[in-house]
Amino acid sequence: MCGRFALYTEPARIAHYFGASLAEGHDGEHEPSWNVAPTDEVLGVRDRPLRREATEGQGEKEAETREAERILMTFRWGLIPWWSKDAKGGSRLINARRETVLTKSSFREAFEKRRIIVPADGFYEWRRADGAPMAFAGLAERWRDKNAPKDSPPIRSCTVITTPAGPDMEGIHDRMPVLLDPSTFDLWLDPYNEDTEELRALLQPLPAGTMVHHPVGPRIGNVRNNDPGLVEAV
Repeated sequence: MCGRFALYTEPARIAHYFGASLAEGHDGEHEPSWNVAPTDEVLGVRDRPLRREATEGQGEKEAETREAERILMTFRWGLIPWWSKDAKGGSRLINARRETVLTKSSFREAFEKRRIIVPADGFYEWRRADGAPMAFAGLAERWRDKNAPKDSPPIRSCTVITTPAGPDMEGIHDRMPVLLDPSTFDLWLDPYNEDTEELRALLQPLPAGTMVHHPVGPRIGNVRNNDPGLVEAV
């Protein structure tokens, strides 16, 4: 289970770490948060397929290349499958279990086609031992409210994949977010890769010593508290 995490590094630094460009609009102005909760806005790294216009013939559709651009953009935390009738269920789909990500209808198509990385500075009570940003394996969707005005933008939403806990979580919790190693970023984000078994093999806990932990105070339990003091050891 991953129900709270921290994301306070500025978007430009996160984009640089992942080799991504900032999406147009307000994505580069994402506010820092030491208490990210379900339905909050988070950042996500996605490889978006590039398309080029066909140069021969009239009325031809765009021809797709095998290239992609890496973008850092915002998502609402809590997946809203594209076929949902409303957005209410998103608050319950903040996590997708590794064991059922290929069988549950809420996640299956997103796993095949819309994989992202959700950056984080830590999740309670954890941070990486080397201080580098954490890279949660995530899935994304675009949902449009059929009852909203036609010019209303779709909602981009996401979920974080969890796995049975690794050795660094011993005695703390039986599950943890999937943390991707930098060597797997390209494979995970490749929008043309639909080898689900190869991708699912990446969803493993990292080796012992990847993370360090410390206890924090009870103020984290209130979503209205959001300041650097939340991550301080007690």
